[in-house]
Amino acid sequence: MSKMLDAGIDDELRTWLEAHPVFFVGTAPTFGGHLNVSPKGYDTLRVLGPHRLAYRDLTGSTAESIAHLRDDGRIVLLWCGFDRKATLVRVHGVGRVHLEGEPGWADLDAVLPRIRGSRSIVEVEADRVSTSCGYSIPRMELVEERDTLRRWVDGRTDEQLDRYRARHNRTSIDGLPAL
Repeated sequence: MSKMLDAGIDDELRTWLEAHPVFFVGTAPTFGGHLNVSPKGYDTLRVLGPHRLAYRDLTGSTAESIAHLRDDGRIVLLWCGFDRKATLVRVHGVGRVHLEGEPGWADLDAVLPRIRGSRSIVEVEADRVSTSCGYSIPRMELVEERDTLRRWVDGRTDEQLDRYRARHNRTSIDGLPAL
């Protein structure tokens, strides 16, 4: 049974969300195009208030979430209770992309863990926070974080990372502007 949390994210839920090693981000362009669901790992998310979150967006092979947020703004974040707590949490809202040097970046950068290879920070203003049962979701245990992205980033200079993002993250797969 789904439950709306009109008061938003309280301290107990904040702790639960921030402790999760993975969450999922869903976005879509305004008209047509491909929907996107993207997993997010590492310690990249902070709850900033009952209806406000931010996560550090790391360099990847595409930039769908960034392009969709610039186009449409709609976003949903999903957490799955893979441990004992069979709970799903969804946060729906409007996301805004912050690039380094732009207004809002410095304040958000100061509260998020530093991770080399960050390409943006996504700030989310939630208009709907809900929980539902995760009774069909399997129980799983975290074995370890993958260090593949960290090693990939560490093997490149900042200039090489900039060139990679210019080549692979300029537009979405549908041609929408991203970075």
